[in-house]
Amino acid sequence: MKKTFRNHSDIVASIGQEVAVTDWVEITQERIDLFARATGDHQWIHVDPERAAQGPFGTTIAHGFLTLSLMAQFMGEAYEIEDSQMGVNYGLNKVRFPAPVPVGSRLRARMKLLATEPVAPNGLQMTWEVTLEREGSDKPVCVAESLVRSYGAAV
Repeated sequence: MKKTFRNHSDIVASIGQEVAVTDWVEITQERIDLFARATGDHQWIHVDPERAAQGPFGTTIAHGFLTLSLMAQFMGEAYEIEDSQMGVNYGLNKVRFPAPVPVGSRLRARMKLLATEPVAPNGLQMTWEVTLEREGSDKPVCVAESLVRSYGAAV
């Protein structure tokens, strides 16, 4: 369920809280292949099901950067800021991939707001801890600190 913030003050009041858990997204071979084409990363562990079946995971796995790129989708599903005119990805502080993402996996994100700070003009920088989970696994597939800026809302 999408969390709706009215303004930046509502966001600041949520520091330290888990704000959202997204719906599940399936990682298909088609998605992996399209990512390989877009990035030029055609390593066999991602795109060659026959060879990958003999590899360490028994199947193809998603690229780490594909997994990371899903954060954009998950953030769009997780929250909205009514008074915001624009949001931008400002970067990442930390990224780890503790476990692989085998083809056919379903992933979702847990989002915890770690910190905020004002950004001129009339903006707010948010530091989110984003944990991507694989259904049926007790180990996350990606943990990242994501920096997002929102502009146009009253702080």
